[in-house]
Amino acid sequence: MNQTPFQTTDWNKVPATKHKGETGVAYWRTQQFGNIRVRMVEYSAGYVADHWCQKGHIIYCIEGEMVSELQDGSKHLMTKGMSYIVSDDLSSHRSTTVNGVKLFIIDGEFLKSF
Repeated sequence: MNQTPFQTTDWNKVPATKHKGETGVAYWRTQQFGNIRVRMVEYSAGYVADHWCQKGHIIYCIEGEMVSELQDGSKHLMTKGMSYIVSDDLSSHRSTTVNGVKLFIIDGEFLKSF
């Protein structure tokens, strides 16, 4: 992991990028710190991811709720105050939400499987 000096982020000043899902949209506010990506992500109501993700993440649910569906068919409800962590290539997953959700997500090389 790279050394990062102390800094603050005003997420309201970070431009959002729009990413279409199978249905709905995701808005990402992204900061990159070396090989660590930090994002504030909002999924619209009715959002369904358009792919199975192989990447590792640390995800914290700030508002709302979502379901993380694993490719093995299991489903995990994430509600406000909950988090999950998964390493790269260990669990193919995708997110869905009925009413929308706001997440804080960290990912990067430190989550690679060895």
